[in-house]
Amino acid sequence: MRSLNLGILAHVDAGKTSLTERLLHTAGVIDAVGSVDDGSTTTDSLALERRRGITIKSAVVSFPLGGRTVNLIDTPGHPDFIAEVERALGVLDGAVLVVSAVEGVQPQTRILLRTLRRLRIPTLVFVNKLDRGGAGLDRTLDGIRARLTPDVVPMVTATHQGGRDARTAARSLADDSFRTDLLAVLAERDEALLAAWVRDEASVGGDRLGAVLAEQTARCLVHPVYAGSAVTGAGVDELIGGLRELLPAPRRDPAAPASGSVFKVERGPAGERITYLRLVSGTVRTRDRLPVLRAGRVAGEGRVTALGVFDHGTEVRSGEVAAGRIARVWGLGDVRIGDILGVPPGDAPHEHHFAPPTLETVVAARDPADRGALHTALTLLAEQDPLIDLGRDEVRQEIAVSLYGEVQKEVIQATLAEEFGVDAVFHGTTTLHIERPCGTGEAVEVKEKDGNPFLATIGLRVEPAPAGSGVEFRREVELGSLPYAFFKAVEETVEQTLRQGLHGWQVTDCVVTMTHSGYNARQSHAHAVFDKSMSSTSGDFRNLTPLVLMTALRRAGTRVHEPMHRFRLDIPAGLLGTVLPGLAGLRAVPRGTVPQGDGYVVEGDVPAVRVHALEQQLPTLTGGEGVLETAFDHYDEVRGPAPERARTDHNPLHRKEYLLQVQRRLSGLGTRT
Repeated sequence: MRSLNLGILAHVDAGKTSLTERLLHTAGVIDAVGSVDDGSTTTDSLALERRRGITIKSAVVSFPLGGRTVNLIDTPGHPDFIAEVERALGVLDGAVLVVSAVEGVQPQTRILLRTLRRLRIPTLVFVNKLDRGGAGLDRTLDGIRARLTPDVVPMVTATHQGGRDARTAARSLADDSFRTDLLAVLAERDEALLAAWVRDEASVGGDRLGAVLAEQTARCLVHPVYAGSAVTGAGVDELIGGLRELLPAPRRDPAAPASGSVFKVERGPAGERITYLRLVSGTVRTRDRLPVLRAGRVAGEGRVTALGVFDHGTEVRSGEVAAGRIARVWGLGDVRIGDILGVPPGDAPHEHHFAPPTLETVVAARDPADRGALHTALTLLAEQDPLIDLGRDEVRQEIAVSLYGEVQKEVIQATLAEEFGVDAVFHGTTTLHIERPCGTGEAVEVKEKDGNPFLATIGLRVEPAPAGSGVEFRREVELGSLPYAFFKAVEETVEQTLRQGLHGWQVTDCVVTMTHSGYNARQSHAHAVFDKSMSSTSGDFRNLTPLVLMTALRRAGTRVHEPMHRFRLDIPAGLLGTVLPGLAGLRAVPRGTVPQGDGYVVEGDVPAVRVHALEQQLPTLTGGEGVLETAFDHYDEVRGPAPERARTDHNPLHRKEYLLQVQRRLSGLGTRT
C-alpha cells in the first residue's frame, strides 16, 4: 500500500489540531472529535500541550484514504516552535495550510507558504472557522491572493457564514464560471491549454481541466482552496476529496537499498531512545544493521531491535517497514536528528528552511544540589531539539540555551519541573549576535619550538566566505601527512573554538584551511612500553588548535553582526507622519511605503532586539489600529562599538592564561591525553 506523508500547518490558533481531529473522525479512526480547549485531542499527547492548548511537539497519526495510508503530521503553529515544523518539512509529500476565516492571513501563514513553495511541496489551503462570528470566505480569499499568492483556485462556495449552520458546496466543472476561473489560473502555466482556450473555450473539457489542475497542484504551481469548519465538520468531505484527487502518493522502490532520514528523537517510558524515521527507499527489518551518515560521513552503525508503524490512528509493531512509510525505530543508539540511515539519498541534502534561534538565556537550578540533574535534563531536551544549542560555561558553572521566544522558555521551564523534577530559574534573555571575518589571517605553531608545549605542528588560515555559507574546513596538507585521528581532532576543535570569536560570539561564514602539520610518531624508550611524553596524541592537537586558530582570527579581524527582522506594518491613513518617527526611534529602517485601501503598508528592517519594543509601542503609535508582522530576515553589521559576550572557555586569546588552565586540567587527569 502506498503512503502519503501529509503535514497540517498553520499560524497558531487557526484550528490546525481541530482539523486533524475532524479528519481522523471522518476517516473512522476515532469515535469522537477531541477538543483543544478540553485537552482531549489525539495528537496533543503531552500534558503540557493539553493544559496550554497549543501544539509543542510534532505528532504522527494515520488514516486510510482511497487505498493509501495517510501519515498525518500535526505540527506546532506558534513561531517559538518553528524548529519542530522544520524537521517535519523534510518528510512531507504534501501539506494542508490552514487559514482562519476570521483573522485571515497571519505572519506565520506567510512564512509557511513561502517555505512550502520554495521546497515544492504540493499544498492545499483550508479556510477554517466559517462558523465563527466575523468569518468571511471572500475576504479571506482576497487576503490570500494579496498577501500569500495569486496562484489559488477556490474549490467551494460558502453560505450562512458566521454561525453554526455555515455550509460549503463543491464547485462543479459543469459550472461555466468555475471553468472560466480554472482556465484563467491554469492557462498561465500551460501553453497548450492557453492555445486551446483561445481557439475555442468550449472545447476544453472538464477531464482535461481536472488533469491539468492535479498536475499543477503536484508541482506546487497552484493551490486549491477549500473551506469549512473543523468544529462542525462543514467542508471536510470536500477537503478529503481534494486530498484523494490532488495530492499523489509518490512511488517508492521497496527493493532498492535502504535510505531514510531521522526527523524526530524521543525517549520512551523506560528512558529508551526512539527514532522517527522516514524511509525514502528500500525496506528496513528488525535486526538490520544500518550505517549512520552525519554531515556526509559515516558516524557509526545502528542495529534495529524493534519497529513500529502508524496504522488506523495508532501505532502497531511490525517486523519490517517499506519505502514511503514513517516508522518508530528502537535500538539505534547515538542517532541524531538530521542523520541519514542507510545509503545517501538521491535528492539534495537537508538544509535549514527557517531562521536559527536569535535569543539566549542562562538557566540555573534553584537548588544548587540539582545542578547535575539540570544539565542531564537539558541534555535530553537538546537531543530532541538540536536548535536549543546547549552551552556550558565551565568557568562560571552556568548553562545557556538558545531560544526562539519567551513561550519556548516557559515551556522548557515547565518541562524541567514536570518531567525531571528540577525547579529551574531563567535569567534575562539576550539577543544572539554572530561574528564574520573581515579579512584573511594565518598562524603556525611548530612542535617543540617557540614555547609550544604540545607535540604537534598546526598551521591554519581563516578567510571570509559568503553570507549564509557557514563554516568550511579544508586541508592544504596531504591527508597522509597525519594520522586521520589527528586531522579529525583539529577539525572538531576548529568547529568548537569558533563558537566564541574575538568578541565572544559565534564565528560563521568563513573558510578555515589547515596549512601545516607535523607530529611525533609512536615512540618508546628501549625495552619500555609506549611513552606519551615522546609521542603525539590527539590531545596535543586538540589543545593546540585553539591557540593557532584564535591567533589567525585575530589577524583576520572580525565584525559583529546583529539579527534583523523584516517587518510589514499596516496603518490607517493619516498616521504615517506619526509612525515613521516612531520607527526611527527604534532603529527601524523603512524600505517602502505603499498605499493600500484606506491606509498604507510600510515594509522595512528592524533589529531583533527592538522587535518587542515595537510591538509594545504599536498600539500607541497607531491608536490600536496598526497590524504588525515580523520575521527574521538577515544579519547586519553592528554600527558603533561591538557588543561583547562573556567567554565561557579558558580564553585562547590570552596564551599564558590558556596554557596555565590546560596544564591544570592535564595535571588533574594525571596524564597527557
